[in-house]
Order: sequence, then structure tokens, then C-alpha cells
Amino acid sequence: MCIESVKSHFKRWDREGDVMEFETSSATVIEAAVTIGVIPARIAKTLSFRGEGEHAILVVAAGDAKVDNKKFRQVFGFKARMLSPEEVLEQTGHAIGGVCPFGLANDLDVFLDVSMKRFESLFPACGSTNSAIELTLAELFEYSGAKGWVDVCKAWEGEGNEETAVGNAVDGI
Repeated sequence: MCIESVKSHFKRWDREGDVMEFETSSATVIEAAVTIGVIPARIAKTLSFRGEGEHAILVVAAGDAKVDNKKFRQVFGFKARMLSPEEVLEQTGHAIGGVCPFGLANDLDVFLDVSMKRFESLFPACGSTNSAIELTLAELFEYSGAKGWVDVCKAWEGEGNEETAVGNAVDGI
């Protein structure tokens, strides 16, 4: 898998040419924000968790959001347990830093967190540590095959988060 599987995934919508590849790393939220030139909150990060059974579940959230364990348990009915880097690669086909809900190695349940709904568009990774694509919320929902919207994150609702995020990105934090 990797960026090629993601580009192949986007061919269904004639969007493979919209995948951006960078000279610099976009592996972390901050690196991606600086590389793309947006606030970190607009980076759509894909988090991988142990699901029930053999398959993982993916939650795509805004770059400034953090998983709230209590909310996660209420929504999914089990504890939020992140996958190891090896498990992430095995489950998604993408290595840490390029994980996204597109071109997956397995048929995984994808959920979108409401933390992203404050933006018209976001930038998820595209299977490599130096790629992204700009998508609207509707496109992200459709292209990811999301099962639905969930509210499992915290620390993004407060006023000023966007200004702080911009300042931190500029400062390289």
C-alpha cells in the first residue's frame, strides 16, 4: 500500500491528480501544517484503534483535537487503545506519518470526529510521510467511506485554539 494505493483509490472520483507530494515531511500535524501553510487544526489526522474482533477502527479528527477516553468508551462501548506502529501498518497498509482512511489494506470502519466540522476543508495525509490532499467535509466523508460522525475528542472547543495553533505553527512548536 502507500501513496500509490491512495492515488488508485482517488481514481474513482478523478481526484488522483489532486494528491500533493512535498519535498519536506508532513508526517506530523505540525510538519504538515507548516508544509501546507495552514493552521494545525486543519490537518485531518487519522487515529488507529483496536476494534472489536480482528480489525481496527479509524477515527479522523482535527489536528488540534485529542481523544477523550470517556467519550470514546461511550460511543464505541470499549476502551480507546491505540495500535502499535506495526499493527497500524498491518491494518491500514500505511506507515505512521502517512496514515489515512483511503486505499486501505483492510476493510476498516472509519468514523469522522465532529472536531473537523468547523472547517470547510481539511488536509488528510495520502499514504506517505510527505503527501496530503485538500478535501471538503462532504468529500472526506464520501471518499473515506465513513460510517458516520462521532464526538470522541476534546481540547479543540475552546476559543482561541485556532490562534494558538497558528502561533505554534509559526514558532515551529
